[in-house]
Amino acid sequence: MSTTSTKSFRFAGIQLHVTSDKEVNLRHAVEKVKEASKNGARVVCLPEIFNSPYQSSLFPQYAEDVSDPSSPSPKALSDVAKEEKIYLIGGSIPEREAINGEDKIYNTCLIYGPDGKLLAKHRKVHLFDIDVPGKITFRESDTLTGGNDVTVFPTEWCDIGVGICYDIRFPELAQVATSKGSKMLVYPGAFNMTTGPAHWELLLRSRAVDNQLFVAGVAPARNLESSYHSWGHTSVIEPWGSVLSTTEEGPSIVYADIDLDRVDDFRSSIPTLRQKRRDLYELVEK
Repeated sequence: MSTTSTKSFRFAGIQLHVTSDKEVNLRHAVEKVKEASKNGARVVCLPEIFNSPYQSSLFPQYAEDVSDPSSPSPKALSDVAKEEKIYLIGGSIPEREAINGEDKIYNTCLIYGPDGKLLAKHRKVHLFDIDVPGKITFRESDTLTGGNDVTVFPTEWCDIGVGICYDIRFPELAQVATSKGSKMLVYPGAFNMTTGPAHWELLLRSRAVDNQLFVAGVAPARNLESSYHSWGHTSVIEPWGSVLSTTEEGPSIVYADIDLDRVDDFRSSIPTLRQKRRDLYELVEK
C-alpha cells in the first residue's frame, strides 16, 4: 500500500440530487465533481446509488456491467477522474455480473485514480434488510447480492478504506480496514428518515473514535418525489470525534481539509490500537 505522509489534502463529499434519469444523474455528477476539484478537492466522493433511484426493485433496470469500460457510469467516472487528476470514490451504482449463466446484482463503489484507472471496487458487504414496525421496511437482498471483500485503496497521502451505508453499522469491517493501514474511512450512504436522525452522525463519530481516524459519510440529497427519502447530512468527522463539516438535506458539496497529523497525534496520546488485549480477544479477517 501507499507510504503515508503528514501532508494534508482536501476532501469533498457531494450531496447529489438524484432523479430517475440516469443520463441526467451522470451529467450532474460530473459537473459537481469538476466543481469540487476546482475548489481544491483532491479526493472526491459521490453518494450511494447516485445514478438511479434508491429502490430495490429498480436496481436490475439500472445495473451496468462495470467490467466494460464503455458502460455509461464507469466511463463517466473514469473520464472525470483523469480530466481533473483526482481520486474519485464513485459513490455506488447497481452492478450486474453474469455468474454461471445467472445475473447477480451488487451495490458497488468504483474508485478511480488521477490517471483514470480503476484502483478498487467495493461491493456492499452488509445488505440493508430492516423492518422497523410502522416506519420503514426495506430489503436489498430481494435483488442484491452481498460483496465479500474489505476494501482499502492507496493515495499519495494515506490509505483509505471504503464501505457502503449499512456497512458502517458493523465495526469489525472498519477495524479490519484500519488494521490494513487506513487513516480515513469513507461511506457513501443513503440513511433514511427513520434511522438517519437517530444514528447517522452517531455511527460516523463512533467509527472515527473507535479507529482513531477520519470518517466521511456521503449521502444523496433528499428528493421528496422519490419513494425513498434520504436523510442527507453528508458529514466529515475527525479522529477526536468532532464534526469537521456537515450540511442539511439539500444538494451541497461538503469540504474538509484532512490533516493526517491529527491521526498520528490522537493514536499517540490515547494509544488504544496498541493497547488491545490480544491475549483475550482477536479480530480475524477471513
